[in-house]
Amino acid sequence: MRIEKTDKEILIRIPSSTDIIGVQRLLDYIRFREVASKSQATGEQINELANKSKSNWWKENKGRFIK
Repeated sequence: MRIEKTDKEILIRIPSSTDIIGVQRLLDYIRFREVASKSQATGEQINELANKSKSNWWKENKGRFIK
């Protein structure tokens, strides 16, 4: 693995044999942190939004899990 920092970005080089699903999860987390750092929402507002999102997801997908 190699990490380089330039004036505008951070470059991370990893072997192509690395688990792509794990890499995607890591990138999703980094993106979340980037977006959250710019947010003016309170922790309570974020938790409320997360709960609504989970609730909506379950309503849309519960048929896939409960027959």
